[in-house]
Amino acid sequence: MKKRALLSVFDKTGIQELARFLVQQDWELLSTGGTARYLKEQGLPVTDVSAVTGFPECLDGRVKTLHPAIHAGLLARRDLAEHMETLEQMGLGTIDLVCVNLYPFFEKVQAGLSLEDTVEFIDIGGPTMLRSAAKNFAHVLVLTDPSDYAEVQQYLTNGSVPLSFKKRLAGKVFNLTSAYDGAISRYLLEEDFPQFWPMSLTKKQSLRYGENAHQSAALYVHTDSQGAIASMEQLQGKELSYNNIRDLDLAWKAACALGVRFPDGTLVQPLGQIDEGLIAGRLAQDPSSSASAAPAAGPPPAGTLGTAAASAAIPSAASSAFPAAASSPFLATASSAFPAACVAVKHNTPCGVALGATLLEAYEKAYACDPVSIFGGIVACTTRVDGATAQRLAELFLEIVVAPDFSPEALDIFKAKKNLRVMRAGTAPQDRMECISVDGGLLVQSRDNRLIERWDVVTKKAPDPKDIDDMLFGMRVVTFVKSNAIVVVKDGSALGIGGGQTNRIWAASQALERAAAVTGPANRARVLASDAFFPFPDVVEAAAAAGITTIIQPGGSIRDKESIEAADRLGIAMVFTGSRHFKH
Repeated sequence: MKKRALLSVFDKTGIQELARFLVQQDWELLSTGGTARYLKEQGLPVTDVSAVTGFPECLDGRVKTLHPAIHAGLLARRDLAEHMETLEQMGLGTIDLVCVNLYPFFEKVQAGLSLEDTVEFIDIGGPTMLRSAAKNFAHVLVLTDPSDYAEVQQYLTNGSVPLSFKKRLAGKVFNLTSAYDGAISRYLLEEDFPQFWPMSLTKKQSLRYGENAHQSAALYVHTDSQGAIASMEQLQGKELSYNNIRDLDLAWKAACALGVRFPDGTLVQPLGQIDEGLIAGRLAQDPSSSASAAPAAGPPPAGTLGTAAASAAIPSAASSAFPAAASSPFLATASSAFPAACVAVKHNTPCGVALGATLLEAYEKAYACDPVSIFGGIVACTTRVDGATAQRLAELFLEIVVAPDFSPEALDIFKAKKNLRVMRAGTAPQDRMECISVDGGLLVQSRDNRLIERWDVVTKKAPDPKDIDDMLFGMRVVTFVKSNAIVVVKDGSALGIGGGQTNRIWAASQALERAAAVTGPANRARVLASDAFFPFPDVVEAAAAAGITTIIQPGGSIRDKESIEAADRLGIAMVFTGSRHFKH
């Protein structure tokens, strides 16, 4: 009896060659719909599946292969006499090879189609046939990947297909269908924390090694969404490494948190853009006025962060567009030019971050934050890189420069740096959730995208209006620094970044020392931002000694009163935001 192969593919790559080979090997071809028509057009003899099932395709092709004549032929064990006898009694034959690839749900779910149209690209018959064949892999060859066709032909020519190869092909089936089902689940469920975590990732590239040379690694990207890393275009330079990609991810996220302008004019709003009206009225005031008096009863109760009169709730929702003009880059109701920003990253933490009226100014300021650590680092830019900025970037050894676009002059300048990776970013970060592996599982959480919950001036002295932008800028930067995190800011530059320390005073001391080294004693920074509360007044005292006049921090310690009293005693304004930004 002739062996039979069932061929039903959306992607026709290589199918003509495989089908012709099977005919030459005296196999019978079964097929459906478009694949059957295609093969017949190539002059190949094909039996329609409906001739095997005795049942016509129906429901606009939704039902073709969902029939016992197909699945019995796939699932019958050739080594069990009772199975073969049953097939004979029912007048059914075996199917010995299945070649199926699926409706392109991965692509279509990204196309912005309606729910009704997207659902039509959920393949039912294909995965069902694949799973039946894969379960019976000892007796049925199952193909999902055109790259396997040639190897199958070679084995069949030699007259024997190893069981290990059949098993690997079956494993690829369940690898594919699990990702396929995961993408469908993610699309239909729309839950942040479902009972079973759906993963649908495909390997974008193998990497030379992981964090260290003895560790293997690969990059996987979502099948059902186009994230920032997956959409980046590498314009030149060496292959990206594991550490490069991790640093690139953080650098671009930090840049986008400051606002990005894409070539098509799309503007990405800074993280947690603030309504100016919610801060107005809690700015610089006469310390003797009753409105500016600090709460007298010690730290505010948990969850309230101060009295209603002294507090302003800050909305966390961010729109997709930055305002056309703004006098402050971070206040929603203001009006001036969109700022440029540069973020320098080394070892997965920012080492220099700055705003500028031009990209060149932003880079010069970011470089000045830490001219030592930036060497061998990554620089992310929020606007198109022009020739002047590229010239300065090219003077330094950098691993990567990433930006929404590059001028032709900039690309010509970078060509002299053959190993420099130049990455054009096509989109802002898309993922709402983030994961980290732990032994035996995953930790999953929503992204930290709520910058400030409240604006509580808890000291007698209120912030000077001219410091508001630096306060908000500092809080944006601090969300990307390893905890404990302290950022010291002056004029849109993160002059001192202290992070990754096991206590807050060490982080503060590092940040303050680094800032002082940049400014000198005559032009000291005024603003300090912290990712979490102060457990002791020591940070306030160190800040005052370094010339800091304004502190912004989440608050929430049982000892907040001590820090407030220290700030009042030392003439420092302090604002509680209610939003902690730990980054472990």
